[in-house]
Order: sequence, then C-alpha cells, then structure tokens
Amino acid sequence: MTQLSLATVLAEAARKYPDKLAVIDSATTERITYRDLWRQTLAYAAGLRELGIGPGDTVAIQIPNLADFPRVYYATLAVGATIVPMHLLLTPDENAYVLRDSGAKLLVAHSSQLANAVAASKIAGVDVVSVGPAVEGVRRLEDAAAAVPPLRTYVSREAEDIAVVFYTSGTTGKPKGALLTHLNLVMNTVVNVFDIHELYEDDVVMGCLPLFHTFGQTVGMNGTFRMGGTIVLLARFTGEAAIDLMVRENVTIFHGVPTMYIGLLEAAAKADRLPALRLCVSGGASLPVAVLEKFNETFHATIFEGYGLSETSPTATTNQPAFGVRAGTVGHPIWGVEVEIARPEIDERIEFMENGELGEIVIRGHNVFAAYLNNPEATAQAIVDGWFRTGDLGTKDDEGFITIVDRKKDLVIRGGFNVYPREVEEVLARHPAVLQVAVIGVPDPVHGEEICAVVVPDPGGVTAEELIEWSREKLGKHKYPRQIRFAEALPLGPSMKVLKRELRKTYSEQ
Repeated sequence: MTQLSLATVLAEAARKYPDKLAVIDSATTERITYRDLWRQTLAYAAGLRELGIGPGDTVAIQIPNLADFPRVYYATLAVGATIVPMHLLLTPDENAYVLRDSGAKLLVAHSSQLANAVAASKIAGVDVVSVGPAVEGVRRLEDAAAAVPPLRTYVSREAEDIAVVFYTSGTTGKPKGALLTHLNLVMNTVVNVFDIHELYEDDVVMGCLPLFHTFGQTVGMNGTFRMGGTIVLLARFTGEAAIDLMVRENVTIFHGVPTMYIGLLEAAAKADRLPALRLCVSGGASLPVAVLEKFNETFHATIFEGYGLSETSPTATTNQPAFGVRAGTVGHPIWGVEVEIARPEIDERIEFMENGELGEIVIRGHNVFAAYLNNPEATAQAIVDGWFRTGDLGTKDDEGFITIVDRKKDLVIRGGFNVYPREVEEVLARHPAVLQVAVIGVPDPVHGEEICAVVVPDPGGVTAEELIEWSREKLGKHKYPRQIRFAEALPLGPSMKVLKRELRKTYSEQ
C-alpha cells in the first residue's frame, strides 16, 4: 500500500523554509517560524501519545483560529490519529452527538472553549484536555508534552486511511460524518496551490475562515503551508478588524465566504487604508454578482469564485485564469476532477444531460470522500456509478463553465412553477438599500408556496413596497417576492453560510 500522511504538508515546509514565518496569531501576537511550528507539533504529538492516543484513534479538536489549531491538528496527524474538527457555535448536546458518532477517544479544547467542551464531553463520556492558558481542574496537553521527549517524526499512514472526519451541517436530520482520506486532502491542497492560480512563497494569506471548516482548513491553512507562505490568523471576523490586520501584515491573499465580502465592503467605506490584495477567492455559498463587482471596484482585486463541499475536500471547481473568468459562475473543474450535470429525478444511476440543461451537479475524482461514517445508506445514495451526487442544481455551458442555480431542497414551487431563490437574490442584491438578502418559500394556501425575501436593509431605509416593485420590473410574474421581511441580521451557521432552514422556521409560521 502507498504510504502518505497529511502531516507531510507541514513537515516538508519546515525542512524547506525553516526560518520563514508560518503563522502570525493576531490574538496572542505569536509569530512562529516553520521550524518552531513543526517542533511544537512534534512535542504536542508526544503529549497525545502520552495520553494514550495512537494510530487509528480519533481525536476531536475544538479550537478557534489561533496558533494552537495547526499545532494540535498536525500533532494529531503526526501521532497517526484521525481528526474531528468541532464547530465552535454548536451546543454541548450537538457536540456530544458528534463526539459519540465519531468514536472520539479524546477532545482537545482551547481553554476559551472549555465550558462547552467539558459539558459535551460529560454527555458523551469522552476525556477532555486543554491547550492555551491553564484552567484549574483540567489536564493540559502542554503538560503531557513537557513530560516526554518529542516525536522524532510523524507516524506513517496509508494514502486511503482516514485523515479528517468533517460533519456536514445536517440540513436534513442529524449531521453526517464525511470521511476524508490523506490522499483526498493532500491532493486537494496540492492542486489548489499549484494548478489554479499563480501563488508564491512570499504570499501572506488571511486566515479568517473558521479552521474547523473544510474551506479554511484545506484552501487556507494546508494550502499556505504547502507553498511555504504565511497565514495571518483572525479568531473573530469583522470587516474592520480584517482590514486593519490585512493592512498591518501586508496580506496579499484573501479567502472568504460571501458574508465576509459584504462585511469588508461595509468596513471599506470607513477605512483610512485598504489592503493591497493580489488574489481573492470566494466559496461556501453563491456570491451575488453585484457584490463581486462592487468589491473588485473598491479593492482593485478580482474575486475568483469557486465551488466545493465537505465531501469533495472541498474544492471541485473554480474560476481559473487558464480558462477565463466569468462572474456568476463557479468556473471549471480543478485538475483531476470531472463535473457533469445529471438528471436529478433519476436516483439509481447517473444519466448525463446536454450542455445548458438544468440538472444535478455530480462530481468524480481524487477529491471525493470515502464514505459517510456509520451510514452505508446515505453513502449509497450519495455515490452512484462512481459519481458523487451533490444535491445542487446547476448548468454547464458549451465552454465548460459551471453555474450553480440552487440547492435541490431550496427550490420553491409556486403555483406549479419552479423558482430558484438565487435568481431572485441576485436581483434584490442590486438594490442600493439591500445589504444582504435570502429568499425562501413559505406555505401559501393558494399557490402552495409563496416567495419571501428576508432583507437586511441599509440604515438609510427602504420599504417592502419599493423592493417588491423593483423585483416585479426585473423578474417574471411567478418569480418576484410577494413578501418582504426585514431583519437586523441573517442567521449564519458555523461556516458563515446563511441558514435558510432557520429562516423557513421563523417566517413560515407568520
């Protein structure tokens, strides 16, 4: 069997760039070279071994965007164990479910997360240790590490062994654990760095996407370390904090989700200086074209929009200079990955559709996960004829550009007509008084479902009637929203995506 470990990403960077800054931690002000980060990682790995962790065990980690995240992440890989990154916004009950379902043997939590972590670990019956400032009554990983010599090198694993278990957000029932192999994650990291954009070892990357999430972890952290760049960690994102930090640390690359780009645009209006960004990447949810255009104009930096899922390591497609860039699309498949459009109504086999036809996006390649943990039924439904069925609806044009139209389950059927919320959102996002918008279907006795737009308005104000009129002029009769609801903020999940299920819950009952 072929041996491969994701730990190689940091180990080799430490060998090649020992004196370069790997991490700037804005919360603790630590500035850590690759040599020191790898040394600290091997010490933590020895500490984990001292606590009884070895090859094949599973370790859950609950740590914000601090230098301790990469230290514990790579230490877990180095000792041969599998990582379960814990979302930081879940309740102890929700976290306990993940701990039990994943079979975690240990939870490593930053001291700032201990109240939640200890509560979850008690429910699940899992041991917990802390990193960061000492907290009375809780064992520290640093103490376990100090008691023994560091590991000499990382434990070898096989390419198809499981490196990370990502729990999907569970829009339908309980979250599912997607099993990602060392090969999945090493390949996605390498292709992101070497096959898509021109990246350089002196690039400085903004690390404000949550590291527990696949986008921040693979594209942000692992990608930066693979190319020998520097990642600047920001534990709590606000537009103002991000702009200040990017200016101060000369950040050249920004990875974000649409809500972050909206936050940066709001903050830019009040900022004295803007960062000189060379490359911006958006993923996680559809980026309104109006936001992309305004950002490019304000920051003089092009946003390359991409697409992926936890199950695809995550990157599947992205706008790439080699194929040209087209706003409103997610570009082309990455190297070694195929993306097609299949008939969504046929479950048992993959039947391709013609270019331009709307269907379900299906993916195959080195990035597709191994299986869902403890869930053979869900695995069999998701992987058909060697293709991963994404549950997303989209099209592919004659030039190969992929466009995401919507989630299958977000589709609104009004009076028998299909309405895709994204199309309505794009129109409303262009209204100058709309900061953010999410469109959902709410029950309606006449039409079955009615179109409802939940809007975060500009402080200048706008009326529901104005927005309905604006939409009516630009959308077909069955598409424009008859209901506008104003909100101070949209509910966001741990990966900063808008939670439409929460909106449906809130507004369906009104």
